[in-house]
Amino acid sequence: MRLNRFIGNFDLKQKTLQIFDRDFLHQAKNVLRLSVGEKIVLVDGQGREAIVKITKYGEDFIAAEVCEVKKNKNEPERRIILYCSILKRENFELAVQKSVEAGVREIIPIICQRTVKTGLKYDRLQKIIKEAAEQSGRGIVPIMGKTTNFKKAIADASENNLNILFDSSGVKLLMSDINSLTQQENARAGIFIGPEDGWSEEEINAAKEAGFKIVSFGKLILRAETAAIVGTYLVCNWI
Repeated sequence: MRLNRFIGNFDLKQKTLQIFDRDFLHQAKNVLRLSVGEKIVLVDGQGREAIVKITKYGEDFIAAEVCEVKKNKNEPERRIILYCSILKRENFELAVQKSVEAGVREIIPIICQRTVKTGLKYDRLQKIIKEAAEQSGRGIVPIMGKTTNFKKAIADASENNLNILFDSSGVKLLMSDINSLTQQENARAGIFIGPEDGWSEEEINAAKEAGFKIVSFGKLILRAETAAIVGTYLVCNWI
């Protein structure tokens, strides 16, 4: 039986816990209706997790007994940063949710020449990220970065070991491109996904000048949110 997972600021060094977090209390008591005696998994957001047993419902807290503490081993070794053009709300939210499930470590919204939508609901996106991290068994909550423009994103990405811009004009993605990351300690890779109408020629040339790999998904044209999901999964998990 799969146990419900919660990521939060939990002190897993203690043998017993009293948790006062209102969101956690509401989720456990009113949404999932967990009973005293049931076991759940608490994750501290730093890579450690514990199986705990609910022992008491207080008026504004839940008491639990820590049964087992271990290191979360589900995080991908590659640190992947998704630089994604802001899309229509539901499309961008889907890209965020599924890229977290695929293993992305950080998401940075970017404004490109052909970006149409520019506003984001950060509180909602943070909630989507947290729930996706819990659902997929992760040990951390990925970072939701601040919106930036394409030029600055390229400059910031210079610290990455590898940067990939996905575009239909690019070449085939090679396994050797990705596996080179495993040979470098704390390797970082940036994935750049353009807006619904695609990158401008000026942006593609700027990426080339910055040393980016321009890569294609193949003959089929993917929607931007699909490209974000597939690209993240490939670079995170392709062995």
